Parts: sequence; C-alpha cells; structure tokens
Amino acid sequence: MESPVTGLERIVLDHDLRARAIGARHIGLITNFTSVTRDYHRAVDALIASGIRVVALFSPEHGMNGTAQAGHGERSTTDPRTGLPIIDLYALSRDLMDEAVAETHADMLVFDLQDVGTRFWTYSSTMIDALRAAGRLGLPFVVLDRPNPLGREAVEGPLLDERYESFVGRVPIPIRHGLTLGQMARLTVSHDARDGLRTADLRVIHAFCPPSGFMGEPTAWLPPSPNLATIGTARVYPGMGLLEGTNCSEGRGTTHPFEMFGAPWADDRLAAYLTSLALPGALFRAVSFMPSFSKHAGDVCHGAYLHVVDPTAFRPVRTGLAVLSGLRELYPKDFSILPSSSPGGRHTIDLLWGSDRLRRVIAAGDDVTPLAVEETRIPAEIYPPDIFTAD
Repeated sequence: MESPVTGLERIVLDHDLRARAIGARHIGLITNFTSVTRDYHRAVDALIASGIRVVALFSPEHGMNGTAQAGHGERSTTDPRTGLPIIDLYALSRDLMDEAVAETHADMLVFDLQDVGTRFWTYSSTMIDALRAAGRLGLPFVVLDRPNPLGREAVEGPLLDERYESFVGRVPIPIRHGLTLGQMARLTVSHDARDGLRTADLRVIHAFCPPSGFMGEPTAWLPPSPNLATIGTARVYPGMGLLEGTNCSEGRGTTHPFEMFGAPWADDRLAAYLTSLALPGALFRAVSFMPSFSKHAGDVCHGAYLHVVDPTAFRPVRTGLAVLSGLRELYPKDFSILPSSSPGGRHTIDLLWGSDRLRRVIAAGDDVTPLAVEETRIPAEIYPPDIFTAD
C-alpha cells in the first residue's frame, strides 16, 4: 500500500502552497515528537529548512519529547536544537492559553500532531483550544493534516452531549469519529460560528490517506503516548479506553495497555465469555499480568488479551461495551464504576462516553451492548459536507 502524504510534507515540498498558506508570517508551531516527515525529520526542523519563520513551539499532553505519562505535560523549556521556547499548553485555561500565545508575538499558529481517531484523545482538545485562542486573538490558524489511522469508513458510539464537554471531549462527535484533525477543526469553526463566537481564519493543508485507515504500520507513524505504542493499540482504544472509568485495569503499567485488561478478582471466565460472543474481527485469550503502575499496581491480575484479526470488521466501541457487560455479569460483587473525582462531580466514564447514559444502564443491570453503533456511514446531519473540502 502506498504511504500517506501528510500536510507537513506537502507544505515543505510545495513552494507555491507554502507561500499561499504561510508566506512570511512568524508562526507558533503546535507540535511534538509525533510531528515528523516520512524520513523522520522533526516538523520544526523541516519547516525552518524550507524558509518558514518559527518563533515558538507549543506542546500538548505528554510533552514535546513524550516523556510525560497520561494526564501530564512537560514543563516549559527551550528546544536545544533551535533555541526556540517550548510552551506547555496541556490543559491550560482559556485566559492562560491566550496569554501564552500572545507573549510569543507569533502572527499565525500552525498545528501538526498525530491523532488516533478517538474523541477522548486530548491532542484534538489542544487543537480546538488553540484554534479558539487564535480566533480570540485574531490570528490565522493552519492545520498540517495527518491521516486518521482508524479511517473514515465507519463511526461508532454516541455523539458527545454538550453538557459533558470537557478536555476529553470538546465538540459533539462520536467516540470513533472518522475525522482527520483538519476536518475536526473545520467542524469546530462551523459550530462556533453558529454560536456567534469569533472564529479564526482556518486553513487546512489536507493529507492524502487511505479511506479505511491503516491495515499495517504506516511510514513515520510514531507512538503518540507511552501507553499507545502501536497502530494495533490505537484500533482498540475507542472501546477499551472506557475501562479507565472502572476499577478494572485497562493494562496501564504493562507492555500492552488497552489490549490486555483484567483485575485481581477476575479469572479465565472473562476470555471465555467474550469468545462466546463471536465479536467481529476479534479473538480473546486468557492472560495474567502485573501492572507496574496505575490501577492494581504490584498485584497479579487475571483477564483477557484482545487480538484484532480483521481490522476492517472490528468494531472497537461494540467490543468495549461487550467487555463491560462481561465484567458486570461475571463479577457483580467486585466490578464497579469509579466514583466521581472531578470538581464538578462528573464521573470519568461519563466524560469518556459523552453522557451519563452508559453509567445509568450499567447501574440498572440492563444490557449495554445495544448502545454501540455498529457501522454508521458518516451522515450529513452529523457532519456538514463542507468540512471534507480539500484545499
């Protein structure tokens, strides 16, 4: 299969496109270690070499170098290769983000980060927050788009209920959303304009990518977090990420997070139960493991390993709901939803699902599997056609 062509590569190789989109502006680049060309040169170095004036670097969750675990950024510092300031944008408030951007004196923001195709992946929230900051500050915003590794052929899961908007869900899209981040940026501008907000002058340098996502490891796709090391992990993440809102280990602290899951109170019955469901594209085997950190750290856990044997048929959200159903049915005295830990009293699983409906169905003892949308072509009522327009 021919490798995708990213927006970064197009802007570096095409002088006329670069002149039209960026010109002589001084840019603040939202980037990290995933922002590379196909021969693994950093975006900032490739852009500077092409004559673009970069004045500051902004980093998301996990930091510029990817050393930070989930829920953390790296402290603001200086890039040793270029001498440029690196400003940590992770989870900044609106006012602090506006201040951070304004202090760099950039007259344009350029965004280039690798997405994983899941609504609760925070790189998209950083993009949306920076895009809105650009609108408030009157700055143009350019997205150097990258392929969605899960493709655009199917979407799954509920639309985000806007009452549950958070840093793991900024706009009303499904969990497996089927968008590139450039398309998501266009959708955000459309929604914000409808709501009367000041929006940025948005330009998307689109990527050429396969419609069904990556069947193998694509060229120059780097693990975007310490716990998402492969495309295989990205495939299961939209469903298995829901376990973060429960007392079951999602495999953090192991070498196979989100593909391996369980708890000290689980056993081989979980893999047998999931196998009996004959879920499309998935096989399960019983495993035992000991997380080195996160939930059940230092304890032997028993559970299952999820193998995706047919990526085209596999439905991650449907599979994640089946796992939740099995945990509740087999271990009713041990399995639980984690209590609220946020100031607003919202449960983690509600923020991940996009509403409190999944939690209420689990609490009532009802079947959760019908909540999954098995295969939905992208409908116009969810996504306006103009967000897919190429430059």
